[in-house]
Amino acid sequence: MTTPPPKLRPLPAFIFMTRWLQLPLYLGLILAQCVYVFHFWVELKDLIGAVLGNDASLQHILEAVAVHAPSPEAVVAAATTAHAPAKLTETTIMLVVLGLIDVVMISNLLVMVIIGGYETFVSRMHLDTHPDQPEWLSHVNASVLKTKLAMAIIGISSIHLLKTFINAAVYDPKTLIAQTVIHVVFLLSALAISYTDRITTLTHNESH
Repeated sequence: MTTPPPKLRPLPAFIFMTRWLQLPLYLGLILAQCVYVFHFWVELKDLIGAVLGNDASLQHILEAVAVHAPSPEAVVAAATTAHAPAKLTETTIMLVVLGLIDVVMISNLLVMVIIGGYETFVSRMHLDTHPDQPEWLSHVNASVLKTKLAMAIIGISSIHLLKTFINAAVYDPKTLIAQTVIHVVFLLSALAISYTDRITTLTHNESH
């Protein structure tokens, strides 16, 4: 016969119960994910409409991928050599698809924060026997969650950097360099987090 766990004193029990204050935060992130799902389908609907020749969808797509803050040199070049396209181009489709992938990756990031954060800081979900349990959830902790979040942020940053390079003609060199440096900082930060987590894990294993 197993002995029941000792009952917490009132103050520790109250302090431990305050973890449920995070529940509205995770519910809010679920609502944010609903917004991203709606945005994804709106953009996809307009992309399909533009392919089928709908003028309103085409104008929405062109406005969505337009660069609204070009350099002065790009303004002059656009005024003298460019005109508004009358149909979708390969570059426009690529930019729209990259935007859709960006939404998916941010949604994946939200899933990791919601499920991993709730499991780590609020309450167990008891998904051990569930066939759809995420592989990473079986060994999730604060360090693993930080590493996976860092990798997801790098993926999102890579997509934004690629979109910038596709539109490189309308950006000044300082902007291109700044975005590249920021992306490299993200990479170095992820490596530092992974290295720190590895040292912590090795130290913990050696102590046992």
